Amino acid sequence: MPNGLSRFTPFAFTRLPGEAVVAAAVLLFLPPRARRWVAALSGAGLGLLLVLKFVDIGFYSVLSRPFDLVLDWILFEDGHSFLESTVGGTAATAAVIGAVTLAAAVPVLMTLAVIRLSEILVRHRATATRTTFVVAIVWITCSAIGLQIGSTPVASSAAAKLVKDRVNRVEAGIEDERKFARVAAVDDFGDTPPDELLTALRGKDVLFAFIESYGRVAIDENPEMSRLMSAALAEDTDRLDKAGFSSRSGFLRSPTTGAGSWLAHSTLWSGLWVDNQRRYRTVTASDRLTLTGAFQRSGAWRTVGMMPGVTRAWPEGKFYDFDTIYDSKELGYRGPKFSWTPVPDQYTLSAFERLERAKKDRDPLMAGIILATSHNPWAPIPRMIGWDEVGNGSVYHAMKEEGKDPEEVWKDPEQVRTEYRRAVEYSMDSLVSYLEEYGDEDTVLVVLGDHQPVPTVAGDGASRDVPISIVAHDEAVLDRISDWEWDEGLKPGPDAPVWRMDTFRDRFLTAYGPEAEAPSASEPESDADADKKTDPDKAAKR
Repeated sequence: MPNGLSRFTPFAFTRLPGEAVVAAAVLLFLPPRARRWVAALSGAGLGLLLVLKFVDIGFYSVLSRPFDLVLDWILFEDGHSFLESTVGGTAATAAVIGAVTLAAAVPVLMTLAVIRLSEILVRHRATATRTTFVVAIVWITCSAIGLQIGSTPVASSAAAKLVKDRVNRVEAGIEDERKFARVAAVDDFGDTPPDELLTALRGKDVLFAFIESYGRVAIDENPEMSRLMSAALAEDTDRLDKAGFSSRSGFLRSPTTGAGSWLAHSTLWSGLWVDNQRRYRTVTASDRLTLTGAFQRSGAWRTVGMMPGVTRAWPEGKFYDFDTIYDSKELGYRGPKFSWTPVPDQYTLSAFERLERAKKDRDPLMAGIILATSHNPWAPIPRMIGWDEVGNGSVYHAMKEEGKDPEEVWKDPEQVRTEYRRAVEYSMDSLVSYLEEYGDEDTVLVVLGDHQPVPTVAGDGASRDVPISIVAHDEAVLDRISDWEWDEGLKPGPDAPVWRMDTFRDRFLTAYGPEAEAPSASEPESDADADKKTDPDKAAKR
């Protein structure tokens, strides 16, 4: 059985598994007691392998990668929380019970099946021996000549290769952890004096806004979606121009896709390539200077985190050096959830204005703002209202009833893509409207996606690129990045530069620090280089 839905084709089941030939040969010539033990162990192993393939199917469908036997167990808890918030507690519990029952039953049933088959082999030893010999010759011949049906080799050893791959991944992961810890300890900006940090942004309110699942597919990898999204971004750019704001845009390559927003956030803030949970734990337990920490260390900004998706204790939040973090409870929201989304984006921005920016005699603000409306499953979607109507969010109760049912939307992939685009448009509309309503000459906005959406929207084999834009009223802010060669407006063109997300911290600190004294940023990595599996030490350091 393949371990990804995209590989479920008739040809996938025309393979002749070499492992079965070897197993039959071994079982035929073992004494009874040893045969039963080998059959039982083989069956249990096959059952566990089948469970792993089912789990892989889920991970490929959401994260475009296989399950990590060491790092990914925590994601099952996140998956359960996601189910609870989208289909309800009863359905989520039923799904968990069904999955656990299946995972326990498959190895048991497979063990019994292999034991039974071994007994049948022995009862028909002469026939089974001849058949095994013939099949072995066929397998060797097909392997030697490379015979394929479609693009699938007839002579297969896929199960053995899968087991070997997972063992190698575990070993590589352990080694990577040691290397990454050493790389994380090296920081070109770690000893920069406070008075040399971000000197070109002093006096500005600098807002970093992550739009959940805002990926390149929205603007140039899907023709129909990009046509409509491009028109929306062009309109948003015109609105900003009329409000006195200019913008420049490019692409960043995210360390994750489909999900795992926290990996992208920590990559951008830390300047390290955080592409798995082990690296995330390592970096958030360190004292590395984050981009947020640079603003805080300078003493020229109050740093604030607007985190509507944080619904429970978040000890890693200390790493990011926010003076204050507003989670879903502290935002004062009294409205409903929109599926997974705890707080609509317009409310998050309204709360930021009310709780921080509207205060008199305040220091300049640096804010990390997570806009979660565009989080899967993208239905129902709130709509924009007047800023004076937002209030405590109770207005959204009636609005949710007007929206679409996510279960109905997800029956049709085309509807899923449509609602995804509408959700991203809403998130961007919220930001543009906020700048129109509350922005001034000292407002600077950095807006970017955290990762591409799930393969249902992005498609198999999509890039990991996400758009990023810097918006400012003061042209001097954008003059500082003129050598970045980003495109004008909120939509980066197809030939806009693509940088790895971990390079952004150093580039940003360089561009807005003392021009003559700041450490030089690394050269941008080409698309081809970024797609290769490079040395993790060099990649993380870069």
